[in-house]
Amino acid sequence: MRGFTLIEVLVALGIVAVALAAGARATSALTENASRQRDALLAQLCAQNTLVQLRLSRQLPDVGDSTQSCEQARRRFTVRLSVRGTPNPSFRRVDARVSEGDTPLLSLSTVVGRY
Repeated sequence: MRGFTLIEVLVALGIVAVALAAGARATSALTENASRQRDALLAQLCAQNTLVQLRLSRQLPDVGDSTQSCEQARRRFTVRLSVRGTPNPSFRRVDARVSEGDTPLLSLSTVVGRY
């Protein structure tokens, strides 16, 4: 008689099950990574838009902290700006921290000068 024994079939099924489990785990990791990249990109857009808006105002920003809301892709982010002085009075350091709810996503810093 030709054919496979029950043991051979069970071993083959075990190998296929392990391969499928590994594939599912890899797919899950890729999906989580894509989600983190999307969040980082949207947060970067918020931070850059806020810093560009600050530069376009053509005024030296006041030292202190402020909070702004930003909407990207139908999601609401919070941008916290922290303006600090520098040794040169013609420049200010601006830190933008973006979060969604209580989850911090991105921190971006720049220097803004007197126009």
